[in-house]
Amino acid sequence: IAGPLSTPLGIIETGLLILGGSATVAVILAEMDGTRREQVTSLLVLGALLLPVAGIEALFAETLKTVLNFEVFHRFAGLVILAVAAKTASAKIGEYLPSPSVIIGLGLIASLDLSNATLVVDPNLVTVGRAVAAAGTGVGFALAVALFAPRLRGAVDIDLFRFGSSVALGMLAIDVLGLLPTQAPVALGVLGVTALFSYDPASDAEDVETADADDESEP
Repeated sequence: IAGPLSTPLGIIETGLLILGGSATVAVILAEMDGTRREQVTSLLVLGALLLPVAGIEALFAETLKTVLNFEVFHRFAGLVILAVAAKTASAKIGEYLPSPSVIIGLGLIASLDLSNATLVVDPNLVTVGRAVAAAGTGVGFALAVALFAPRLRGAVDIDLFRFGSSVALGMLAIDVLGLLPTQAPVALGVLGVTALFSYDPASDAEDVETADADDESEP
């Protein structure tokens, strides 16, 4: 929390890449069933659950610091992001990599240190606010995609966006590992460039009016 969420750009970067990204775009545009209104309702319900959970986790951040060696755990967190980036770029490569849950489990085992374990509830509103803001950024991104889905569907090259997102995740992983020699939000910049180049508004102009008409005809 103290690292990636320490700046507004870091909060946006984390929310978009960890909670948003190519998977969210692909699911909403290609796999999520229901009308636009139903999709938005589902995402609002998800957000209503996700935001409080993020706040509760932030409350116990100090407790986690007493039971985990965060220097070690950060390395595994970086490896998790790299694994997700590789899986995002290529499903074939992903078949040969351990799942993120396995890496996290190994990270917890490797960094566990109960010698100074203490229950600390940190009611720091700034810390909680940053965590909730990051979660809210991801939810807001998903809502925006759902709202504009009729215009985005077919106009976004999902494969290109997925590849660019994997590069952005890779840059975020390098940042988490402390190997990026700059404080600039490089991963966020990569994601922005990816979104720009993967969007072609002229490629799906024919279906927009039909999709909008269907939404307007809903009761």
